[in-house]
Amino acid sequence: MNLTHLRTEAGPRMGALLLALLLGGTAACAAPAPAPDPASDRPAVTSAAPVAADATPALTATLRKLERERAVRIGAVAYDTGTGRTVAHRADESFPILSVFKAFACAAVLQKARRTDPGLMERTVHWTAADEVPNSPVTEGRGAAGMTMAELCHATVTRSDNTAGNLVLKELGGPAGLTRFFRSLGDPVTRLDRWEPELNDWRPGERRDTTTPAALRRSFVPLVAGPDDGGALVPADRDRLNAWLRATETGDKRIRAGLPDGWTVGDKTGTTSSYGGAHDIAIAVPPSGAPVILVVLTRRTAATAAPDDAAVAATAGALVRELRQPGPRA
Repeated sequence: MNLTHLRTEAGPRMGALLLALLLGGTAACAAPAPAPDPASDRPAVTSAAPVAADATPALTATLRKLERERAVRIGAVAYDTGTGRTVAHRADESFPILSVFKAFACAAVLQKARRTDPGLMERTVHWTAADEVPNSPVTEGRGAAGMTMAELCHATVTRSDNTAGNLVLKELGGPAGLTRFFRSLGDPVTRLDRWEPELNDWRPGERRDTTTPAALRRSFVPLVAGPDDGGALVPADRDRLNAWLRATETGDKRIRAGLPDGWTVGDKTGTTSSYGGAHDIAIAVPPSGAPVILVVLTRRTAATAAPDDAAVAATAGALVRELRQPGPRA
């Protein structure tokens, strides 16, 4: 398989009822439908299962002001795993998934190794120079020697290595295999259609390789914060995934930068030069209290605008501040 492509994440340029119960809420008002996108020729896409969330006027005002000032469109969800409260903004609007998919691909490989393919994580994978794609700082030139699947997942999550990401995807049966994994998590929305780096070629109206903040939140929780007796991953594998997320080197200016001092963050970013997409998803643990799941997806309103790390950081801060305010439980 020749995986040579043209664009890179960091180059120059999730419902089922049981899962809803797991996430801590069985009844609440859905977030308001998002407004039409001024940069699109169609209404913003909404998922079939809107997130149960507290879309407070204060949060809406804050994030709409940020959108205007920075010419950015924001989709975001924060979920407090302790209280069950969720706050959100444009939670059911469609965004490109970008390299955020890599955290889920590695979770799927961990699940496969545990359930059907013992020894997979320690197996050495080899590849050819033709399989290497841009933005592969760990795997470049190492195909003959090879790397274990665990090493490839580490590179995929911590460095967003594109060749590693494609090799992990190949183990799952390609993009369609990862889409099936999302469906197994109760996510009817998220889809992966292409490999790295073509999947980053996005424009308003594109349906391939898309997700919503609400869907990602639903899929992410059982992987990184699921219960020991019913999570999508067994505790040891969940801990391994979280360790990779905490070791991420690409997210220092995004969610991490927007949270108060003392928080421990494990995250996975996604970036593209098409409409300046800048994403981050995270499990963030405060100095005291339960973990918070954050999903922040952004893109610029101009096709050639640069990704905006500061908008991601500011959104994360606003979400956490709103979660700390008294409010209904989602």
